[in-house]
Amino acid sequence: MMNIFIITGASKGIGLELMCQLKEKGETVIGIARTNSGHEGFETADLSETSGLAELMNRIIEENLPSANSFTLINNAGTVEPIGLIGSVNDEELVRAMSVNLTAPMILSNAFIGSLKGFEGEKRIINISSGAGRNPYEGWGVYCTTKAGLDHFSRVVSLEQKKAQFPVDIVSIAPGIIDTDMQETIRSSEAEDFPLLDRFIDYKEQGHLSSASETASKLIAVMEREDFKGIGPIADIRQL
Repeated sequence: MMNIFIITGASKGIGLELMCQLKEKGETVIGIARTNSGHEGFETADLSETSGLAELMNRIIEENLPSANSFTLINNAGTVEPIGLIGSVNDEELVRAMSVNLTAPMILSNAFIGSLKGFEGEKRIINISSGAGRNPYEGWGVYCTTKAGLDHFSRVVSLEQKKAQFPVDIVSIAPGIIDTDMQETIRSSEAEDFPLLDRFIDYKEQGHLSSASETASKLIAVMEREDFKGIGPIADIRQL
């Protein structure tokens, strides 16, 4: 029997590191992203195109159900764009960010929970959130809102699953500040769009960014904790 991990945004950054490190441990990993990383067990899908996501999740579960001991969904994919003060952001980019950061995780989680309702093995959803979902930052109106929504969605699911016969454990976890393409996007923004630009440039120059590899290792360690069920629906990796 196998532990099945489904990871969105698995072609780069934390998602790719999670995929590689879990495979090194002998786990079965299905990655989902717009571009194929070349790894076995990879599904190509654009999360901003949400119409086929439920069908994709249902198929992945159906194909792996006979050999599965556990299922873990890691909603990792996300975008920080559009960066800009509200009143100046692009509508299409706003809608895309809402789809990738919030709508897609909700659809995938809904299908995951529904398809596995009768599955008695361990079931977990890990939502990769951000401190931006818990604190307001000028220029990040869209990003902050989507991450706050992901946090609150996780609280609701956690509450609902307390009454389920075979409950799904869920946690929305902030992974800290990581040296990924997202940080490069932030540093390349304009100060007028993002008043905290200098702070994020300093994070890089002062060596305050964690590597994707280190962060993935910490996330895996959290998932392997014996007290995982007690972590709660909202967590910060720096406090665990």
